[in-house]
This record gives sequence, C-alpha cells and structure tokens, in this order.
Amino acid sequence: MTSNIPDPHDGFDWDTAEAEVFDLNAARTRRAPGRDDTSDADRDDITEDIDADDAESVDDSPQRLGGPVDAADDIPVSAFNTGQRRPILADWARSRATLIAALRWWAKYAGYVAAYHAVRTPKYAAKTAVYAPAGLFRGTGRALHWATAEEGNWALRQAAASKGDADAWLKLDARRQRQSVWRWWVLLFAAATLATGLVALMVGPAWWRWVALAVAVPLLARVGRPDDKRLTDRVSEARTYRKLTAELVRRALTSLQLAAINSAVAKDPKAISFPVDIHRDGPGHLAIVDLPYGVEAADVVARRGKLASAMRLPLDQVWPEPAPGHTGRLALWVGYEPASQMKQPAWPLLQASARVDVFKAFAFATDPRLNTVEIDLMFRNYLFGGQPGSGKTFALRDLVLAAALDARAEIRGYELKGVGDFAVLEPVMAEYGNGFDDETLARCFAFIEWLYEECRRRSKRIEHYARLGKAPENKVTPELASLKGSGLHPLVAWFDELQELMTSKYGKDAGEILEKVIKLGRALGVIILIGTQIPDKDSLPTGITRNVNSRFCLSVADQTANDMILGTSAYKNGHRATVFQPVIEAGWGILAGFGKPVAVRSFYVDTTAAARIVARAVALRVNAGTLPNPDEQTRAVTPDHSVLDDLAQVWPGDEKAAWNETLCALLAELRPDVYGGWEAAQLTTALKPHPLVKVADVGRRIDGKATTRRGIKHTDLLAAIAERNRKQAAD
Repeated sequence: MTSNIPDPHDGFDWDTAEAEVFDLNAARTRRAPGRDDTSDADRDDITEDIDADDAESVDDSPQRLGGPVDAADDIPVSAFNTGQRRPILADWARSRATLIAALRWWAKYAGYVAAYHAVRTPKYAAKTAVYAPAGLFRGTGRALHWATAEEGNWALRQAAASKGDADAWLKLDARRQRQSVWRWWVLLFAAATLATGLVALMVGPAWWRWVALAVAVPLLARVGRPDDKRLTDRVSEARTYRKLTAELVRRALTSLQLAAINSAVAKDPKAISFPVDIHRDGPGHLAIVDLPYGVEAADVVARRGKLASAMRLPLDQVWPEPAPGHTGRLALWVGYEPASQMKQPAWPLLQASARVDVFKAFAFATDPRLNTVEIDLMFRNYLFGGQPGSGKTFALRDLVLAAALDARAEIRGYELKGVGDFAVLEPVMAEYGNGFDDETLARCFAFIEWLYEECRRRSKRIEHYARLGKAPENKVTPELASLKGSGLHPLVAWFDELQELMTSKYGKDAGEILEKVIKLGRALGVIILIGTQIPDKDSLPTGITRNVNSRFCLSVADQTANDMILGTSAYKNGHRATVFQPVIEAGWGILAGFGKPVAVRSFYVDTTAAARIVARAVALRVNAGTLPNPDEQTRAVTPDHSVLDDLAQVWPGDEKAAWNETLCALLAELRPDVYGGWEAAQLTTALKPHPLVKVADVGRRIDGKATTRRGIKHTDLLAAIAERNRKQAAD
C-alpha cells in the first residue's frame, strides 16, 4: 500500500544545507563586549545572517553596558595590608580595672562554690559510702561482660539461629571468640596490675592508702549511683547569667519582632554575623553584631526591654548600643550580674589626697563595665536633664563638689527647687540661693545679668594679656587662672531646676542673657552648669541647648525630651535615655560631648560624704586665701532687701517721677558696697518683684529740649512700700 503523505526528504540537498549552516557560536563571540574587532561590513553580514536564522536560536539576552570589571583576584593588594590585627591581650586583660574585675568575679564565684560544697561535705560522704559498694559490683560485672565480647554479637547470633542460618551463626561466633581472646588478656593484665597496686598500698606508707581511697571511692560511687541521682548538689537551679553565644544572640534578635531581621534570617541564617569573636569584657561579655542589611542598631536599642526578655535576663544586665563602623553594627554587652547588684566603686575624689584641676579630667561616672569615665570642666558648659527621681541633682552636685577641690575656682549658683541639696557646699560658694520664691528668682536673674557683665570684664582682661603674649589663643590658660590679680580665675556658675526661672516673668530676658553668657564665657573661664526637669522650648530655650557642648541625659519620658537634651537625631541614632527607669536606675544616663555618646552611671555621693569633701575644700581655700568671707557672700545681702526703703530715702526732693539712672547714682552714694556699679537695667530687675512699681518712660525738659528715659513714679514707690508693710503685718 502506497502512502499519500509526501516524503519531507524528497528534493532536499543535505550536502548543500550542511555547508551553509551558520556558525552561531562564532557570531556570538564576535559580538561579545570587549572583543569587538570586526569591521562595519563584517558586522552587517553577521546581522543579516542572524536575522535570517530561526528566532529561537538567537541570543536575545540584554546587552551589557560597559566592559567587564576586574576580577577580585586581579586587584593588587599591598603586602602590608593584612587587615585589622587583633590585640595581643584580650580586652578584659588590657587595663588594670577590667583585669581586677574579672579576677575578682572568678575569685568570688570560686569561693562561693567551694563554700557551698564544703557545707554539704557530710552529705556527700554518706552518699559516696552508700553508692561505692554497688559501684564495685557493677564495675566488676561491666568488665566481665566487656571481656566476653557479647555486646551486640549475641543478638545477631540469635537472629541467625532463628532463621536457621548456621553459616552466619558460626561466622559471628568466630568473630566473638577472636575479640574475646585479647580482651581477656587485657582484663587479666589489669587485674594483675590492681593486685600489685594493692600489695604496694599494704606495705607502703599509710597516706598512700588514704589517697587511693580518696580517688577510688568517689569513682566507684559515680559508677554505682542511679542515673537520676547526683553525688553533689547543683550550686544554682537557674543562673542569672549565661555565657553569651552566637546562638543566644541570634535567638534574642529574632525575638524582637523586627520584620527586617526575621525575613532576612528566614532567607539566610547567616544574615546576622559577628565580625569579632564574642569575648570577655570586664565583668561580662561583649558581642559585636552586624545586623541584616537595612536594620539599624538604633532599632535594637529601642527594644532593650524585649531583648532582655528574650535573653531571660534583668533589664539592667543587658546593654545594647551602636558600635563604631556603620549604623547596622551593634555592640551588645551582657554583665555577669545586673548593674543594680554590681557594687559601684567609691568616687576617687573621696580619697583624702584627691585634688582637682579644672583644666584636667577627673572621674565622674562608670560605664556598665565599671570602667571609670572622666570629664573636664574648663572650656565646657553642661546641661543635665532628667525626670524626677533620675538622679539629676546629685549628678550635677558631683561637678560642683569637684570644682570645690580646685582652690582657684569661684563657685556661685542657685538651687531653684528649694530643698537644700546644695546647702552642704555653702561654705565654699561666693553666692548661693535656694528656693523658687519671687525674691530668689529675682536674685537669680540679677546673677545672670552679673555674669554677662563679668564676661565683658574678662574679655578686656584677655585682650590685655593677649597683647602681653600670655594668652596665645585669646582664652584663659592655667597660668592666667593661677595668677593672682589676673581676674581670670575659673568661675563655676550652676543652676538647678532652671525651668523655674525660665517659666517666670524673668524667663525671656534671662534666657537671652544666659545664651550670650554661654557663647562668650567658654574661652573666658566661665563654666555654666544647668540642671532641668522639663527640657521643652519654653522651659529651656533652644538657644541654650544649641550652644551647650556637654550633655548628660538621665531618665526621660519620651523622644522629644531625649533630643532636647542630647541634640537632634540622638534618639534616632540609638542614644536613648528613655530606656532608664527613674529611681530604680537613678544616676544612669547618656553622656554626650566626649566622643561617642555612652551610657554611664554617675557616682553617688551622699550628703555625709559630700560634707567631707567640702571640709577638704575649705582647708585648701584657707591655705590659698580664696575662701569666701561669710559676711561678703551674696547670699547674706539680697539685691532688693531694702531697695524700696533706700529709694524712698534717696528720692530727689518733691519730684513726682525720677529716672532710673539718677536713682542708681543716689543709691550708690548711699550704699556703695551694695549698689556700686548699678545701671538702669539692674534697678529695673530689682523692682520686678514689686509689681506696683512700674518702670515706664519719664519725660523731662533739659535745656528746653524734651528728653525721655526709663524711670518710676514716687506714688508707685509709696504704694509698694505700704503693700509690703501690710503683708508683713498680716504675717
């Protein structure tokens, strides 16, 4: 039967077709980037040939832009570029403090374990005596069973016997016999050795037998005890510290509910890496962690509580912070015990021989590793902020106590909380105010005005000494500060609870003037220390926070307060004082202005210890001749203690109104020690606590020409005196 389907090979010349097959690989090679050495004509021919071919056989992948980059092996590497070398000594052994802390912890732990087991020695001896005989019989039985080589072989022979496989049974038994022969010889040699040892013990010194019993009996008891019974008790059922491991860190980080971490780890278990081995660092361990791409260390720091929960540790035992390198690198330090249980070392300034030079650094705090953190005072202004119970006042007082131990430093300040936390420093202060009443606030404002005038005076002195070549950088030097009569001694001005002044009627003017003092005083030896609870724009003007170069943010409630104290983006960068709990973690905060911001705990100095420091400071100042005279301290003479009466006494004749400048001149004649140098603005400030006396424009004619200046009316003055007398009589 002939098929009607045409033969596809009929009329097709295969020899000619094979000769015309296009070499596609050669064409692709010629098209490859970096190898384009064909002429334009050849390129056109190749294009026509490819277009004429089947579309499915053409390489339609996107053309690469640019030539191939150098392979990694082709990049020249310097013979001296060996990467970052690791230190010869571990971090914990590189400083005396961390080495002592590590040794102390191990000694303390070893001592505890030894004492724990020593108390239970009778119990252990009784259990050993019970289990040792059983161990002797059990050990002998195990040795004989091992010598017979029946372990495993017997079950296989039984299986062969059950199947009727005699050949397999004989082979297995022969194997057992071969193993058993040399085992019996080993057992015999061991028995002979043991017998020889027993004979030696019997004829040898008695202490040999005691040593042998001390070694053999516990070993036999270990063999004879039940599997679920221990010879010794556990030291602790649940330790508060577990050695930090990579697996523990990974598990904790994936428990933070950060989608970026979990999704990255799900795709690649090594998305969390460790560029440095986890190592001991002081009284704890430190892990440097490279987080997955796109995850910032600040995100983990913000979840410190969840991180501690994931590690099953107390909050103050886990300390995450951003690490140098990049924003995705985390430094996780875990202490051996919670920080609240770690005894902070005594403040070095409590030592009887301690001295302070405000031009040099002194101990202020400790970090979580109990390393001492040092700061300095000169050429710095400080801002301390924190909510009630954060330890802000005591941290600020540490700086004032340190300044008191430099006999050159003049100390003035106001405590606007009114509880007397700084009263212990009163003997060494040239000016001290305590309270938030109108009188104290007025004095505080007058003090700020005086600071501005003092900066103006000091600038003239700096200019004078600069011309003499004694102030090469146009700022106070240690030599000028020590030079008597220079007028450039260090001046420490402190304000605790400054928000009380800034929210009063003096707030606007006080903020503007204090900002100028902070800008000008740094090079003039004027050191400003500020403490506040409410760091908002009304309670703490932004002009002040911008110009303060050293900051200590203790526990705060929110991000806004955090950034108001530490600076914009501090919270975003992971420096978050919101993680600290008031009262429980009092004294802990973020210290900024000394390199990378760090978490520190200021030294706690109670009033009794502070009094001892003040006593030493008084002795230093007596020897140096710089102790303030109690009769001359500003606290003993209030600026407006009798300003109303003094104005009434010096009022010029029957004038209905008088200019402030005229009244200042008359007051200076009456009491030069109090009013000497007063200007019109200072009198206006002194009268602010008396709202009945309104300072307004007062016009006069001088030589027929109208002149207007600031002044007060006589009737207002008399009304204010009457009101004051009425209140005093009512009290």
